Parts: sequence; structure tokens; C-alpha cells
Amino acid sequence: MISHIRQANRGEVALENTHPFTRELWGRNWTYAHNGQLKGYRGLETGTFRPVGQTDSEYAFCWLLHQLSLKYPRTPGQWPAVFRYIALLAQQLRSKGVFNMLLSDGQYVMAFCSTNLYWITRRAPFGKATLLDQDVEIDFQQQTTPTTWSR
Repeated sequence: MISHIRQANRGEVALENTHPFTRELWGRNWTYAHNGQLKGYRGLETGTFRPVGQTDSEYAFCWLLHQLSLKYPRTPGQWPAVFRYIALLAQQLRSKGVFNMLLSDGQYVMAFCSTNLYWITRRAPFGKATLLDQDVEIDFQQQTTPTTWSR
């Protein structure tokens, strides 16, 4: 689940500008939320992923998906390579201003803040997760159960 409370720095307060945004790529529904302000975002090439609203966030999302579709015309087989490519794309967007995001394809959730991108795959039985750039480890088996997120 991805949710977002929008400050509305770009684009009017309207339904079409409301996060999270969702688009289909490779038969998966991708969901995205962004925090920050980007300059020059209207120049981003979005291909067939057309923004509906006027926000820098939605333009960045459509650009991300367009770039992924160009590099991977078919569903990729190696997801770690896709994660690394998304990290590179996020760095490019960061060069346009403040860029923090949550991105999910329904199976993986990726987060970008400043210079770091993280992802975790959650499947019962849950195990330990370790951040790559900090000495932090969470044992999800101690924190959750197989029914924690189901109703």
C-alpha cells in the first residue's frame, strides 16, 4: 500500500493531481508517490505514458516508466538489474531538484531519498532485512505474522 499527503507545490488541488499515481507496464500496475519539487520537468519525454494532471510528480513517474519500457521492451528476467536502473533514473531526477519517491509494481516496493534506494521482498515466513548503507537489521519474523497484512 502506498499513500501520500500532498503539499500541492505544483499543479492545482484537483483529483487528477492526487497521489499515488498508477500506470500499467509489463502487465503490472505500477504505483508511485513523490515528495519534492523538480525544475524543467515538462521537458521530460514520457512516450506513451501521458500525464493526466499538471504535477512534476506525475511527469517524473511517466518519464520513469517510459525509460523502463525503452530499456526493457519486455518483462525483465533479472529484477536486481531493474532496481539498479531505477536507482540511476532516480539520480537523474534528483538532479532536477528535490526528489523522494515510493514506487511499486505490486510485488516490490522501492524507495528513493537523497542518494539511497532500498527494496525488500516480503513473503512468509518472514526473515531479516538489513539496510545496505547502515548498520540496521529488522527481524520481520519477530515483528509480523503471515496474516499481519491480510484481512
